[in-house]
Amino acid sequence: MTSPSVTGRTMPSVTHDDAPPLADLMPWSVAPPRLGRGWPTGPDAASLKARWDAFVKAEGPDREALLEPTRSRTLHSAVGQLPGRSTGTEKLLRASGPCPEPERVLCAPFDEQWLIPDHRLIDAARPELWRVADEHQIFVLETPDSALLATSLLPLLRPGRVRPLYRRPDGEEPNLAPGLLRHLTSRLGHSPAPADLLAWILAAARPDLTVPLTEDPDIWVRGVELGHRLLWLMRRNGERPKLPGGRRPYVRAPLPSRPLNLHYDRDEETLELDEGRISPVPPEAWDFEMGGVRVLEHWFTARTAAPEPGTLAAIRPATWPQAWTSELLELITVLALLAELRPQQEELTVKAPITATELREAGVLPAPEAARRPASVLDHHEEGPEGQFALI
Repeated sequence: MTSPSVTGRTMPSVTHDDAPPLADLMPWSVAPPRLGRGWPTGPDAASLKARWDAFVKAEGPDREALLEPTRSRTLHSAVGQLPGRSTGTEKLLRASGPCPEPERVLCAPFDEQWLIPDHRLIDAARPELWRVADEHQIFVLETPDSALLATSLLPLLRPGRVRPLYRRPDGEEPNLAPGLLRHLTSRLGHSPAPADLLAWILAAARPDLTVPLTEDPDIWVRGVELGHRLLWLMRRNGERPKLPGGRRPYVRAPLPSRPLNLHYDRDEETLELDEGRISPVPPEAWDFEMGGVRVLEHWFTARTAAPEPGTLAAIRPATWPQAWTSELLELITVLALLAELRPQQEELTVKAPITATELREAGVLPAPEAARRPASVLDHHEEGPEGQFALI
């Protein structure tokens, strides 16, 4: 994002050095899933289904080569279903039938793609994340450059940590230090919801992943309103964001069937995909970076880079889908709107701080060890390897 907490370029002004770490405020964290192979993910669901069909039609050594086996996953690996998903549990050596319905995931900053949600294809799936992934959940992501992202989708970004807002499905039991919301209520004079604290974190977090807190109600309200705007743009759910009429990006010249090159004309504020043209594209959207990588360039490369011939990843759309153009226009809009919020974040000066020392004296910190572990959320049988039921 173009916020300080996203780009790491700036941070809110603070008057102290005793801000609590994010890891103490949201104590439960999980490493992101590790796939071990690229072909179960892709920018379009139809290609994933075609890849699966090619995989199950192959036999013997051909199927093994297509899998791209690792020490964690081979054709003979025995694993259960992902929580809440109905997929086969027989070994991939004998797998058949249609592809499990692909699910939307976040593969890179602001890059929403699709995943075949089959545990047999994923080296380290992190079932505890799948158990709490629903329409109420918001995942906070620590990126390699210590910026923060938030998403409603299952995140695959590595190597940072994933901090779910809720420890249980249906938005139950916030992943917050016990007593933190109660302490904030006593200082602010009103009761913030878990999503309000998350909004504040997104607006105020420093690059070192400490989060200055305040007992000033006016500053708190301003930061929370800003954070909710950031959260809405990051999650991209509900009403779609739009720029004012004269600034909305449009396709000015049709995109070719398979664009290979991306170029930005700063003077004309035009994004060129070979002979295709999209404008206006604000410089702030083009310059938007995470981890030293331009988001728009990375998004384009993920859809156009030549795959290795003969692999399942080589199965992809023959031409540029119209849906990708719509996604690109929305991504430009999101990045431009996030850029506009940077000055507000830079002006967010935290006064009347609630320090880590105060939280320790109040017994809020450190969070108990149990708060750093997954909650027990299993309320039904989960099918284990070869159709056996697993109780966890």
